[in-house]
Amino acid sequence: MDQREEGASQPGVRIANVVLQHFYEDNIGLIYRYMYSKVGNREEAEDLTSQTFMKAVHGLDQERSPQSMQNWLFRIAQTTLADYWRIHYRVPTSSLEALLEAGWEGPIDEDEDEETQTSSASSLQATEYVQRILQALPDHYRDVLIYRFLLNLSIKETARKMDLTEANVKVLQFRALRRAAELEKILVEQ
Repeated sequence: MDQREEGASQPGVRIANVVLQHFYEDNIGLIYRYMYSKVGNREEAEDLTSQTFMKAVHGLDQERSPQSMQNWLFRIAQTTLADYWRIHYRVPTSSLEALLEAGWEGPIDEDEDEETQTSSASSLQATEYVQRILQALPDHYRDVLIYRFLLNLSIKETARKMDLTEANVKVLQFRALRRAAELEKILVEQ
């Protein structure tokens, strides 16, 4: 039996787990609806709800009344949401220069004949187009796409750089690609 199983078999730990589970089940819907009403996006609301409960787990005081715990949870949700919007509306700072410094080799220089100049011009336009899409993405989506596709890092390396699990990187990558595709449609229409 490992330490987790030993700990889970202790009555105090089992009671704490049950209390935590009931607290989560009683409040998940409320927090999710609150987040969704503020961001209007299912994936972001799910992420923010998850972040809220992860923060709450570390400071949960079971001696409080259920109403006091719920008020405290909503304060955590408000802080988490404020952090989200602060990051979301921050002026993006990533640039192609930063990508080059991080290891991206950029477009390959070839002889400057007419065909190459045309392809270089279209390559520059494509690079600018990709940069516009990346700038419009939230930071965590932008980071995962940069690590995976511009720097060619593996899932494992990306997870290590972003301090996430490999499963989280896969989910973020999927969501980031889907959001980038949505942004691309918007940019094409403009």
